[in-house]
Amino acid sequence: MITTARPYDVLLVEDDLADAMLIQDALAERGARNLTQVEDGIAALDYLRDPANPKPDLIVLDLNMPRMNGRELLAILKDDENLRAIPVVVLTTSSAPDDVTDAYSRHANAYVTKPVNLEDFEAAVRSIDAFYLDTAAKLPRDGGAS
Repeated sequence: MITTARPYDVLLVEDDLADAMLIQDALAERGARNLTQVEDGIAALDYLRDPANPKPDLIVLDLNMPRMNGRELLAILKDDENLRAIPVVVLTTSSAPDDVTDAYSRHANAYVTKPVNLEDFEAAVRSIDAFYLDTAAKLPRDGGAS
């Protein structure tokens, strides 16, 4: 398995425990340092807006969840100036063209369908690594002095 050049932090927004465990294992093998899992969009926003929590380098987002689904969360994330730069990989069971188009129109960075083909998932994360993760590592973190 290929790993990234540096460890990175991930927020996994996934309500299915079995899927969450699979994704966590795959990301840990790829170099995820801290992986936080929440079960829906409301919990994700609570986590992201809490100044005590570090901003993740990557968000892995399911579309179909209770309370606030991934479509709603993605729209909020990309409309928030403090959160929009965080890369988002949509990981969902839907391969419907409308869902794929909608995710990219809301500025998702990658779209991968379940069941997880780990090679496709790794390729999606690698493509984001190349453009975002190294940049994110160089940006100052909130709450700390440089």
